[in-house]
Amino acid sequence: MSEVAQEPKEPTIREISAELARLRDRVEDLEDARELDAAIQRNADKPLIPWEQARKEIGL
Repeated sequence: MSEVAQEPKEPTIREISAELARLRDRVEDLEDARELDAAIQRNADKPLIPWEQARKEIGL
């Protein structure tokens, strides 16, 4: 029995569009993570704000 190799199917526009949307979301997540890491480093030597004080300041 011989197997016939199938050619890879061409992706549809919808599939390409969906993959592009997933990649954009991933890039946004990575950019957010990079910004968070930078903020953590910038504030590493600053004292923390107690939760009760923070709640008061934001009106919770």
